Amino acid sequence: MKIQLWRNATTLLEINGKRILVDPMLGAKGSMGLLPMLKEQLPNPLVDLPFSKQELEDQLQNVDAVLLTHLHPDHWDAEAQRVLSKELPVVCSPELVPELNKQGFTNTLAVNKTLKWEGVQFDITEARHGTGEIGAMMGTVHGFVLQTSAESLYLAGDTIWYDAIASVLHKFKPAHIVLNGGAARFDRGGPILMTSEDLIQAAKVLTSSSYYIVHLEALSHSREGRARISSDLAEHGLKKRCFVLADGEVVDTDVN
Repeated sequence: MKIQLWRNATTLLEINGKRILVDPMLGAKGSMGLLPMLKEQLPNPLVDLPFSKQELEDQLQNVDAVLLTHLHPDHWDAEAQRVLSKELPVVCSPELVPELNKQGFTNTLAVNKTLKWEGVQFDITEARHGTGEIGAMMGTVHGFVLQTSAESLYLAGDTIWYDAIASVLHKFKPAHIVLNGGAARFDRGGPILMTSEDLIQAAKVLTSSSYYIVHLEALSHSREGRARISSDLAEHGLKKRCFVLADGEVVDTDVN
């Protein structure tokens, strides 16, 4: 299996010979504009994709499916909706299907609990995108566990650390785990993504699994960057199996 971080949560997975694009945000730097509930910020996303226009086109030509955890614009932006084939399989929760159909996508694959596609099993999981009033405003999001006969990967999605995440880790025992870090938050309310402390807590649950940290340094509400998270992981002796991915970085799990 290969994992390539493009930017933010946009990740390309190569699993069972298929290329699955997760939560594509494909617009240029600044194309999404300003986020709500933040006084001081720059237009989002803060950085471009780590590809030239031609390289991106070549990458997209070889995508076999899309996987969506939710429809916030930093996970499914207008550019992704424009450039991706409307016939691509889109794996998602049932709640997302009506909106995707309105957008013209004709091959939605809803995961009510479990879905099997091209030798890959998808299990949908809970997520909590913040707490209190802010958490309610963020709406429903999900994560997914992907399994084949030889591989397993958990994408936690946009979530803070809470008991359900630990339950997923204990139940599925995935060998590879992708967590959205950065401790993102608005000017009011608590974090809506995992803090460094959350990441450390998660990493201690399955001590033989590898963890990959994404969703960093691409949006104005991110409060913790790669250097901070890397330092905190090192302090807890976790750097050998917890990897803070750079945009464009490729991980081949067969050699890591």
